[in-house]
Amino acid sequence: MTSSQTSTYPYSPAQLGTQIVIGWSGRNPESGHDVAFLLTYSLGDGRDGPLVGEASMRTALERAGLRVGGGVANAAEQPGLQVKLLVQSGQAVLTLPHFTAQYPAPAEWLAAAEDQGQVYGMFATRPWPEAVPGRPVSEDQLRAYAANPEIVATSAHCLMPVRALG
Repeated sequence: MTSSQTSTYPYSPAQLGTQIVIGWSGRNPESGHDVAFLLTYSLGDGRDGPLVGEASMRTALERAGLRVGGGVANAAEQPGLQVKLLVQSGQAVLTLPHFTAQYPAPAEWLAAAEDQGQVYGMFATRPWPEAVPGRPVSEDQLRAYAANPEIVATSAHCLMPVRALG
């Protein structure tokens, strides 16, 4: 019997493919407060195909200190996590060792992030090839992907404190 050791799996950024960040905000039914969310995913268009891309994404996330398929990490309590979020001038900038992206955040997302002082990040290992840049993603499409139990279980989850310059 063999065991998987994804954290030692060699990969190159070209295997990850196009990586996207998308955000939304919504009311937490338990607290009644709005929560800001960021979802990162790949289109699955990496050099060696979607399966290698998925394994590469898992390795990249684990090397950043995130646990795929585990509980929700809290970057404010785990300073060793290599996940940073900067919110400034209507933009959210998400940085991991393998990925940096800007998200032009709408006012309601910014308000939720500021009010809570944190953003819930979900880092998917499974590709979402239908959600390409320039093509709108409906609320139903987003819900179907981000709430899919298989996607949730194969993702890393992290609460990220909101940081600003100055």
